[in-house]
Amino acid sequence: MARLPVWGLVLLCAACARRPEPRTVSVAAAADLSFAMDEIARQYHRLHPGVELRTAYGSSGNFYAQIRNGAPFDVFLSADMEYPRKLAQEGIGAPDSVFVYGAGRLVVWVTAKSGRNPETALRDSSIRSVAIANPQHAPYGRAAEAALRSLGLYRELGGKLVFGENVAQALSFVRSGAADAGIVALSLALAPAARRQGRYWEIPQAAYPPIRQAGIVLKPSAGARDLRSFLLSAGGRAILERYGFTRGEP
Repeated sequence: MARLPVWGLVLLCAACARRPEPRTVSVAAAADLSFAMDEIARQYHRLHPGVELRTAYGSSGNFYAQIRNGAPFDVFLSADMEYPRKLAQEGIGAPDSVFVYGAGRLVVWVTAKSGRNPETALRDSSIRSVAIANPQHAPYGRAAEAALRSLGLYRELGGKLVFGENVAQALSFVRSGAADAGIVALSLALAPAARRQGRYWEIPQAAYPPIRQAGIVLKPSAGARDLRSFLLSAGGRAILERYGFTRGEP
């Protein structure tokens, strides 16, 4: 039987060796981050090519409950400050890792084909339904409810509200025609598809409490700490600002 020379065996072993799988960072992110995180993940991977972000989107309150029950996320990016702070107070997450990454804003969004003016849509008598995130577990839902009360529209529209599981689902209700208008995150209204399909009007920020959004490192891996650092860096902030997030103060 012919024998391979030593150099041939070396090459064969090298070819058969498994390439190391990329490390992953599992992120639980508020639904308003869904488009911004796509860009953040690409830029993060360029800086850390051996690490991939795996992101799940949903309501912050639901993620808070899942994390308390042992959901295996590395980083939690909430749509408010309270959920990360509660986790830290309960001893869940890396010590002193809570950080504010931005402040969100509310808009009224309508489809272009509806012909409605988003600035006056909520006062339009033909409006039959308005979509918001569920205030029970979504910070954007609570902010939307507060805005309606501040604008003097809650009595008229309270019975017309339809609740999405999160703010992204609230937007999808309007896009699909299941609701006539929606009160959603500016970050979602700035996404390319939403800009093509609809129009928005920004609700004055004085009409609702500040939506300061914070995160927490749940497992202190190098990849999780690097993501926190990137979100607080000039590059991370620039991406967030493009999607309508202003700097949030602690």
